[in-house]
Amino acid sequence: MTSDIPEGMNPDARETWPSPELISSWLGDQDIDFELRPGEDIVVHDDPEHVAAARRFRDVLGQFASGVTVVTGMSNDAPVGLTCQSFSSVSLDPPLVLFIPAKTSRAWPLIQRSGRFCVNFLGADQAELSNTMASRGTDKFADVKWTPAPTTGSPVLDGVLAHVDCTIHQVHEAGDHYVVIGRVAELAVHDDAAAEPLLFYAGQYRTTDPR
Repeated sequence: MTSDIPEGMNPDARETWPSPELISSWLGDQDIDFELRPGEDIVVHDDPEHVAAARRFRDVLGQFASGVTVVTGMSNDAPVGLTCQSFSSVSLDPPLVLFIPAKTSRAWPLIQRSGRFCVNFLGADQAELSNTMASRGTDKFADVKWTPAPTTGSPVLDGVLAHVDCTIHQVHEAGDHYVVIGRVAELAVHDDAAAEPLLFYAGQYRTTDPR
């Protein structure tokens, strides 16, 4: 394994990555007109049929409740992050997880270049943090407290339920998203965090607390 490949990364992972030119193009302005999830804006053809189909896809898939995470990384010694619902465990041996960023994400190309990331599980009192990390054109970390993960140095956000620190193992193109598989380097539950998780269901933040 060459020295420029982080420990735990599949040596073939870079073959699935887009060209530097394409990555750079993602960092510019995008023509966005449809939000699928918080922070995931998708280009949709403006004719009524495509708009109606996109809205139905969003509304039906929105009936599946999911947790809310913030995926973080470092770029040129600066923290970057994105809000992400599409997170899942993949494998126990080896320990693998995945998340699915939109191709329009500005944070993802920066995280991808570093070869590592940290998934932060948000608590019920962190909806504002989710919105901040889903925003564009702002200094997302201006008022966010964090500490570097022990293994990769990616930001672990204060107050989260748990974190999973990873190196990028594989990246697969999937329509207007990428499926990013990470190899777990370190993970922990935070005992001082809120007891309830932040959920997203039918276009709104929810939690498991019935009150």
